Amino acid sequence: MSTKKKDPAPALDLTRLRAEIDALDDGIMDLLNRRAAISIGVGRTKEGSPDTVFKPFREKEIMERLARKNPGPLPESHLHAIYREIMSSSRRLQRPERVVYLGPEGTFSYFAGLEFMGRSAELTPKAGFEDIFRAVADGEAELGVIPLENSLQGTVGQVVDLFMLFPVHIHAELYCRITHCLMGKAQSMAEVKEIHSHPQPLDQCGGWLRNNMPGRTLVPESSTAAAAEIAAARGPEVATVGHIRLADRYGLNVMAAHIEDLPDNWTRFLVIGPRPGTEAARDKTSILFTVPDKPGALAEVLDSFAGRAINLTKLESRPLRGEKWKYVFFADLECDLSRMEYDSFLASLRERCHTLRILGSYPAGPHLDAGGRQ
Repeated sequence: MSTKKKDPAPALDLTRLRAEIDALDDGIMDLLNRRAAISIGVGRTKEGSPDTVFKPFREKEIMERLARKNPGPLPESHLHAIYREIMSSSRRLQRPERVVYLGPEGTFSYFAGLEFMGRSAELTPKAGFEDIFRAVADGEAELGVIPLENSLQGTVGQVVDLFMLFPVHIHAELYCRITHCLMGKAQSMAEVKEIHSHPQPLDQCGGWLRNNMPGRTLVPESSTAAAAEIAAARGPEVATVGHIRLADRYGLNVMAAHIEDLPDNWTRFLVIGPRPGTEAARDKTSILFTVPDKPGALAEVLDSFAGRAINLTKLESRPLRGEKWKYVFFADLECDLSRMEYDSFLASLRERCHTLRILGSYPAGPHLDAGGRQ
């Protein structure tokens, strides 16, 4: 029988490494508190100002600078997640800002807001798009998160219509990957007879559902979160399609993951506020305009963008409310129209348009994985 003793070196090494981590954690905590104290000071300096605390271009600048300086081995995605929460805390310490989104909690709009604004943001659900716009316009909320368009289904027309009704401004954009799971109380897909979800996920997963769940009844609901709540209450015969995090939230089993028909599925969200953003440098501008009722009017406007070498990345027409067969155009431009160098161009553009409204100039948005892809 061997009496050889175990080598104490690994245990000593682990003790030393843990002591190093503890010392580093103490240093990080001290630095975080120093940063928090400065954030509180910034908040006091801004006290009484109507300007929003949220500064998307400044935050983008910070992230890009840190990513360039990061030598590793910390992955850039981890760095981003850490600093998203640091900046979220900083905003909250300066001044709490209510952020409204299309609820209930657990929708893709909720997770998009969480991924972009961080967990210290005061996220408040609203029942509909109009409620979000009204809350921002009336000052009930400082910011709102709204989905503008999906890479598969196109633009959410109601959102464009609401820009015509409410004097709100775009502060930021973000692109979120959307991926869906089949969830329910059932242990296997064979037990499921009904599938509830919002119409968009049902459509985005239509091919998979036809091939893998034939004959099941598809039931549209007001949101994926509402559908998950129904699935949790009704038992194994009912399943839902939605965000993977809904499974933990409602105690559901994930029976199949990433069931969307096209994996490259993204939704573009906008962050809106009651006043224009005031940051010095922006990448994009969104506008609403109408044109005179004469031949070539729209072509004149489009030619004016080409003449200034302004790239038009989106152009969408919507019926003008109260005017039969009249249309308003929503456009995205790759430039900051708020800069002085565009003053004369804007003046000539207003002459070519019947009406023109600048919705906002803002930084090009990040691409985030709010869909729970693993």
